[in-house]
Amino acid sequence: MRIDILTLFPEFFSNLSNWSMIGKAIEKNILNLDFINIRDFSKNKHKKVDDYPFGGGSGMLMTPQPIYDAINSIKEKESKVIYMSPQGKLLDQDIINDLSKENHLILLCGHYEGIDNRVIENYVDDEISIGDYVLTGGEIPSMVIIDSVARLLPGVLKHEESYTEESHYEGLLEHPQYTRPREFNDITVPDVLLSGNHSKIEKWKEYESLKATAIKRPDLLKNIKLTNEEENLLLLIEEELNKNS
Repeated sequence: MRIDILTLFPEFFSNLSNWSMIGKAIEKNILNLDFINIRDFSKNKHKKVDDYPFGGGSGMLMTPQPIYDAINSIKEKESKVIYMSPQGKLLDQDIINDLSKENHLILLCGHYEGIDNRVIENYVDDEISIGDYVLTGGEIPSMVIIDSVARLLPGVLKHEESYTEESHYEGLLEHPQYTRPREFNDITVPDVLLSGNHSKIEKWKEYESLKATAIKRPDLLKNIKLTNEEENLLLLIEEELNKNS
């Protein structure tokens, strides 16, 4: 996969290529990253990329010409241009899964009060937000996209189960996990995980995954199509929670 980041601050990403999974993906030639300075495409003699908005308003807007030329310098037929925007659809695992199947992503990082809307309407394929809040620019959201997408690329992780069992991949939160020592501050690891009975362990994981979701993120259950077995488990979990409440 190829990911190009259009930004006014390429230095912001200076160490990104050395990070854990991203570094491994680059080292294995699975991922190619490039950081492009939008300012380099400005035709203004001072390399200015912003101006006052028509109709008034506070702050400055990024002008369309440098962004348009920056996009066109790398865009190909298969490219997908994404603008990191607080007005975009909220990022979730389904979106990440879809993005990981693309061949070329162009991540556009806005700044100031945003960018000229003509760019958004005519040259952007999608707008994505990482949350209902406003950041200084699109650089941090872009890093979230890069990190979450890179780890799903075939060959980056040793085993597919490393991410398919994680929170949100299948819609549910991940089950609790434990490591050595078996006892810490008089708190022990659940006996089932030490039993060696893989069937019981898998059932425990399924139950605890549903339980964690019901407690921490019950809103997620509204968007998940549960199996009959999972629905029955959820009823048991709800009974258990009601008894303890």
